[in-house]
Amino acid sequence: MVFGRILTAMVTPFTPDGLVDYPGARRLARYLVEHGSDGLVLAGTTGEASTLTTEEKLTILDIVLQEVGKDVQVLLGTGTNCTADSVALSRQAERAGAHGIMLVVPYYNKPPQEGLYQHFKAIAEAVELPVLLYNVPTRTSRNMETQTVLRLAEIDNIIALKEAGGDMDHLTRLKRDLPQGFQIFSGEDSLTLPMMAIGISGVVSVASHLVGPQLQEMFNAFEKGDFRRASDIHCRLYPLFKALFMTTNPIPLKAALNLMKLPAGPLRPPLVEATPSEMSVLREVMKELELLEA
Repeated sequence: MVFGRILTAMVTPFTPDGLVDYPGARRLARYLVEHGSDGLVLAGTTGEASTLTTEEKLTILDIVLQEVGKDVQVLLGTGTNCTADSVALSRQAERAGAHGIMLVVPYYNKPPQEGLYQHFKAIAEAVELPVLLYNVPTRTSRNMETQTVLRLAEIDNIIALKEAGGDMDHLTRLKRDLPQGFQIFSGEDSLTLPMMAIGISGVVSVASHLVGPQLQEMFNAFEKGDFRRASDIHCRLYPLFKALFMTTNPIPLKAALNLMKLPAGPLRPPLVEATPSEMSVLREVMKELELLEA
C-alpha cells in the first residue's frame, strides 16, 4: 500500500498572533506518527490551506519531512482552482522531497467534467510524484463523477482518491471498475467503516489527531473478520466524528487539540473560534472517550 491506511489531514498550528507555529508543526507531526498515523497530508482543508502562502506551505512541508519523513509518507495539498498555480506548486513540492501530492477538485469556478480531467491530467503529467485526488463537493460545489475518476486512473501516477462525497453508489461503481491497485480513501470519518465494507484502502482522517490508535484497532478488527469489534469501535467514536464537524472544520478540531494541550493555536480569519456551546459538546464527548480528565 503506497500511502498507508490512516493518513491524518494535519492542522496547521498558528501562534497567538496568527503566524505559522513551525516548532508546533514539528511537535504535532511527531505526536501523530507516534499515535497511529501512517502518513500526513499537509495544507489540505483541515490545514487551512486557503489562508496559507506558498512559502508557508513549502516551509511546513520541509519541517515535517525533516521530523518524520523517514518514518511515514508525507503529502502536500497542491491543488488549487488555477491549473498553472497547481502545476507550479506541485513541482516545488516534488523538488522539496514530498512523497506525494493531494489535488482537490477546483473550487469556485465550477469546471465541467472535461475541465476536471484536463486540470488533473496537466498537474499529474508535470511531476513524477504519486497523486491522491480529492473529491469534496460540499467544499468545491463540483462533484467529480465516476467516469472522470476512471479516466484519470489511466494516468500512471494518479493512484488514489480521497472520496468525501458520501455517495455509496458512486463508490461501488468505482470499486468495481477501477484498475487493481488503485486506492480509495474515505474522506469522512463517520463513513469509514461502511466504506470498508466496499473495499476502501484507508482514510484521510480528521479524528486521527485524537484517536489514531483506536482507528488502527478498528481497521485491524475488520481485516481479521471481527466485524462486531470494528462496529463497536465505530459506534464508540461516532459522537466524536460528528462533534468534529458540528461546525466548519477545523474549528472543532483545533479546539479539541488545544484542550489536549497539543499544538494547534487559533484559526486564521475568516474562520473563528468555537462557541461556548460547541466547546461544551466537545468536552463531554472527549471526557467520554477519556481524552480529557473528568
